[in-house]
Amino acid sequence: MREKPHNFDREARAGSKAGFGLERRHQPVLPPGQFILRLGRWAGVAAGVVIVSLTVATCAYHFLESLAWLDAFLNASMILGGMGPVNPIRTRAGKIFASFYALYSGLAILSVAGLILAPVVHRFLHKFHVESDS
Repeated sequence: MREKPHNFDREARAGSKAGFGLERRHQPVLPPGQFILRLGRWAGVAAGVVIVSLTVATCAYHFLESLAWLDAFLNASMILGGMGPVNPIRTRAGKIFASFYALYSGLAILSVAGLILAPVVHRFLHKFHVESDS
């Protein structure tokens, strides 16, 4: 009877319905092609966080500060990137939103960096562990 080919990704995702699971200690390291797919999935989640953050903030600046869409997007992008607002904030609601959005942005950028780096760091540590067990 022929042995089925080893499906690394299915085993790595065991117990994870979203498909973001990482291989366990006893499992081999993912082949490069499947690792690239994993990186793409995690980067997609990170991009989703950035897109949702920019969308919410752009709408808030547009409606709270009466900024044009492009100016609202510029302000949202600059705060999310850590640079600060470009246009002066005039309304009380806009100032409160900008304060909380700035606090959120710091955490969001750290989280996005963690999402992007997680598979790379895991692969490095997993390779190190597999090599030390051999």
